[in-house]
Amino acid sequence: MRFKGTTIAAGLLAATALSLSGTALATNGYFTHGVGAESKGMAGTGIGSNALNGPIIGASNPALSNFSSTNWEVGLSFFSPRRSYSASASQANGNGGAFTVGEGSFDSSSEWFPIPYVGKNWRLQNDHTVAFLFYGRGGMNTDWDDGNATAIFDPTGQGNPPVTLPGPFGGGNAGVDLSQAFININYAGKSADGRFAWGIGPVFAIQAFEATGVQTFAGFTETFASSIVSGGGPVPVENLSDNGHEISFGWGVAGGIWFAASDTVGLGLSYQSKLSMSEFDDYADLFAEQGGFDIPSSLKAGVSIQASAALRVNLDVEHAAFSEVASVGNSLTNIAGCPTAGLGGTSLPNCLGGDAGAGFGWEDMTTYKIGFEWLSDERNTWRFGYSYGEQPIQSVDALFNILAPGVMEQHFTFGLTHERPNGGAWTFSLMFAPENTVTGPNLFDPTQTLELKMNQFEFEVAFLW
Repeated sequence: MRFKGTTIAAGLLAATALSLSGTALATNGYFTHGVGAESKGMAGTGIGSNALNGPIIGASNPALSNFSSTNWEVGLSFFSPRRSYSASASQANGNGGAFTVGEGSFDSSSEWFPIPYVGKNWRLQNDHTVAFLFYGRGGMNTDWDDGNATAIFDPTGQGNPPVTLPGPFGGGNAGVDLSQAFININYAGKSADGRFAWGIGPVFAIQAFEATGVQTFAGFTETFASSIVSGGGPVPVENLSDNGHEISFGWGVAGGIWFAASDTVGLGLSYQSKLSMSEFDDYADLFAEQGGFDIPSSLKAGVSIQASAALRVNLDVEHAAFSEVASVGNSLTNIAGCPTAGLGGTSLPNCLGGDAGAGFGWEDMTTYKIGFEWLSDERNTWRFGYSYGEQPIQSVDALFNILAPGVMEQHFTFGLTHERPNGGAWTFSLMFAPENTVTGPNLFDPTQTLELKMNQFEFEVAFLW
């Protein structure tokens, strides 16, 4: 009965996260800049620090569950990405087979997203630790609903005069919504002298996805192209756009170690495998590998230096392997090989939905971080941080990334933990990511230039009791 109750509770938590965390390209690519208010106050650092008290730090490095509190921790962030795209004038204007995005500058709506987390550790009799960690992370959300956004092209593909249709892709209001929730269950232990620690455990994930306004790409799908190549008539493409939200489940493994190099220096290393997710069948004509959308692996390393009794300095690096997921890493240029693209291609797998189908063209992303933790008195700890990572979008893929403009590179952060007399604590963090842009040609209209632009804010508050 207890197991059944735990299962139901976990399911409710996951459902709550998906309903809340319509997260919108959360900073480093589509990974958040950190997990938990303490770490986020230091730009996501802390992989090598055994001083962070909140149990959610085990989501960043499972080994650190050995040192964090056994109290409950809950947190909620309010994340605000501000996204826009601009399209220059075109010489083609949809003629000669060009697909032209309507000229102008447009903003995505839906600018605030709540993202929750919960963490708890339990100490075992053998001094090992079991941790339960639940959080939202990553995701994509854009909503291009400006009535002035248009596309200009020949929808028949037969050389007829171009027409102007609503939406950036000519299919009405366009956008994507990807919500993700994670449950980590860590088992952690440490050496007798406390100078070495380890942690490992499964990571369970659930994600929900919806795409709208991209039905105009039906002619570039493997479903459509295979029907043409086989000599049959064109078939309806039903799993591309406007099919509502679909749920995907999957899992992987996370592990980490921590080592005290000296009395004042700690080293940490953690790795989360690629999470193998079930396919989005309702979007099998959009995502490569017939709706595949696994979650990329990540590798993190950190050094934590106790510079003085009051000051700790953290130096971290994080590598996200976006390229190992075809739907994310494949370039839009792959579509040139599709037989119905009109460019001489003969490869069905290069069409949308195929094994080599076009994706967002994201490269792997490495982020460098520095964080400071200053104990001003016995109850107040102040935090500051900065991170930089070259954004993952290649300029040639600007057109598809109107849907997913993950262009952030810099993050400035600030935070505070206030210890309460009863042993609990309040923590908050603030993040500002200044505006960054990516400019590139419209692959289907080389006479036109597209610009993607975004800046971000986040406020997060957490309570330990």
